[in-house]
Amino acid sequence: MISSAADMITLGLFSFCGGLIDAAVGGGGLILLPALIHALPEYALSTVFGTNKVAVWAGAVTSIGSYLKRVNLVWKILLPAALSAIVFAYLGAMSVAYIAKDKMQVFVFILLVLMAMYTFHKKELGLTQRNVEVNAKNIVKGVVFGGLIGFYDGLFGPGSGSFLIFLFIRGFGFDFLNASVSAKLVNLGAFTAALLFFIPSGYVLWKVSALIAVCNILGALTGAYLALRLGSQFIRVLFLTLLLFLISRMGFTMLIA
Repeated sequence: MISSAADMITLGLFSFCGGLIDAAVGGGGLILLPALIHALPEYALSTVFGTNKVAVWAGAVTSIGSYLKRVNLVWKILLPAALSAIVFAYLGAMSVAYIAKDKMQVFVFILLVLMAMYTFHKKELGLTQRNVEVNAKNIVKGVVFGGLIGFYDGLFGPGSGSFLIFLFIRGFGFDFLNASVSAKLVNLGAFTAALLFFIPSGYVLWKVSALIAVCNILGALTGAYLALRLGSQFIRVLFLTLLLFLISRMGFTMLIA
């Protein structure tokens, strides 16, 4: 368990930054999770993951609540997508033992590079919102997107929010702001599915979770404020920055493995 006040302050700061980034564009787990692994070396990864999920779940609920007043979501598409994410995230978690993580990492790395190149090349991508027709085709598309990302989140995880944002922009013509909020709603389903496993299994350190959840919520409020104030262009820059960070991190991990 964390013993010093300095460690608690450091972890709180990382959680605040993670909540801010996650609320604006997703990917806050890339900041908080490594900090938790470093701060809790004596605990199994399952306990670290469970403790982290409580905080990011709280931050996600907070940021979504902030956005609902200002962003019009396409609920008839997003709710089936979120339900699909819940089911497939659980299935993904069950499939962890059967998938080679090194091969998955290479595949995800290539997808991230292609996604970053495409977004950088298409300067107008995600800067304007297209009217989305609510029909059977788009509902099915949303369910497929939610299922794919939910399964990936349960199985592996890094970049799941970024993949969802990209799919919502390309698949439905959302702008970055709407895509980011929509991705959070669907990811909330995946987080909920994970907690349905972690909490009953005892894989949560509640005192640590309480600390980082409060800091994550404060970060989420800040991130949502900045995203609403500065708009899709701001989120596009953050999105590309996050992709480059994730590509660099995964590339380095594969090189030293």
